[in-house]
Amino acid sequence: MRNNQPNLLFIYADQHRSDVMGCAGNNIVMTPHLDRLASEGVRFDQAWTESPVCQPARASILTGRYPSDHGVLGNFAGDCEPEWDTFPRRLQEAGYTTASIGKTHFDSWPMNAEPGSPAPTEEWIGSFGFDYVIEEFDRYVHVGDWITPYMQFLDDHGVLEMYRDIVLANFRGGERHWKGVTSPLPQELDLTCFLADEAQQWISRQTDDKPWFLQLSFVQPHVPLMGDPIWAEYYEGTMIERTARVEPVPTTDDWDTHLTFLRKHSHSELLTDEFVLDGARQYYAMVSLIDQRIGDLLAQLESLGQLDNTWIIYSSDHGEMLGDHGLMAKLNFYRSSVQVPLIIRPPGGTIERVETAPVQALDIAATLLDAGSASPLEDASAESLLPIVSDSESPTRNHVASMIRLRPDLPTWQAITDGHWRATFNRDNGEACELFNLVEDPDEANNLIAGTAPADVLDHLSDALISTLEK
Repeated sequence: MRNNQPNLLFIYADQHRSDVMGCAGNNIVMTPHLDRLASEGVRFDQAWTESPVCQPARASILTGRYPSDHGVLGNFAGDCEPEWDTFPRRLQEAGYTTASIGKTHFDSWPMNAEPGSPAPTEEWIGSFGFDYVIEEFDRYVHVGDWITPYMQFLDDHGVLEMYRDIVLANFRGGERHWKGVTSPLPQELDLTCFLADEAQQWISRQTDDKPWFLQLSFVQPHVPLMGDPIWAEYYEGTMIERTARVEPVPTTDDWDTHLTFLRKHSHSELLTDEFVLDGARQYYAMVSLIDQRIGDLLAQLESLGQLDNTWIIYSSDHGEMLGDHGLMAKLNFYRSSVQVPLIIRPPGGTIERVETAPVQALDIAATLLDAGSASPLEDASAESLLPIVSDSESPTRNHVASMIRLRPDLPTWQAITDGHWRATFNRDNGEACELFNLVEDPDEANNLIAGTAPADVLDHLSDALISTLEK
């Protein structure tokens, strides 16, 4: 018996920046279905990832813990551990059938693995609390000597080599790393459509006597910046304004080293307005295809009579700089990188609202457990957002934090915001390297550390960071 437990659908994109949605005020991108979710739910306007890079952010959602607690601080910093207390396993214990379709990135393979080592198995992914698993990976993995479910799908359709050729030519390929290109595959063979089709097939197999939880983790709009032909044609010729042009200021030696890495990683010398615009058009195309397939999922739930019995959460692991501040990708604490979309639609919908108080992305874990009447994670930092969804006067966090370490031999960077101020600190020596007044300077153009930073603000944020991350 399901005891009136609702279904839970968690849609998790990869590298979707929070302002590339119509409901976030973007009048260029086409996202009618995300806009619908926002109009029938609560959109959190200041949701922060726990880390502006894939693996630690995903480990934090899985466990409801900060990276400083679970220990995965970067994509090369170790793997998630099946013995961890995870929210999918708690949902299993509460009677849910659980599934993961798409990218989990619980393992650092293949980036930090021995050559020839096998990919994480679906059985291993399942041990974190999933009854059913289809695991997929970033597109650069698709040029290797292994076969993923999507690669097998493309091979069955006779287009695998054509796909691999264009990925190999346009990803991790020097000057073409961030180049915008159109996929040679028809839309129905796109990776986003493959995952959405698998999700719809799984939903169609579920019975009414048991509640289900599905984590649908799209791999896009992560680079390569390669949209499908239909949406790429839609955005062809579209002007997309390049924002936040002021480049970072090196305020300490260690921060200068970090910024130098970011510029090299971004190929900043190539980021002309034309080059960035070509990539942005493809990025928007990928977002719109995700939105299109979300529309198909909503239509399916409506046809099954399940939409009014399903909690739906949409978010992403981190954002994408897309040329802002002369950078691409993530790995920093500018809002384009650290802020993520977060929409929560309860069963049957609610009055549309935008919540402007800061929240952590890891709160999604506690929220799903709360919605499914499951036991909370022990000693976790995650807090359920259900009270905020149901009551606009419900208390919120005073601060949210994020952190990253590129390599074990480099500093750990930690950032914090209260919605008004945002600061970045070198955790290893306590030095502050960034301070922005987000109210007066929303584009984060004027780093106050480079001038006269208010000491009382820095002291307050430093103390709050310690109490948040090291309690």
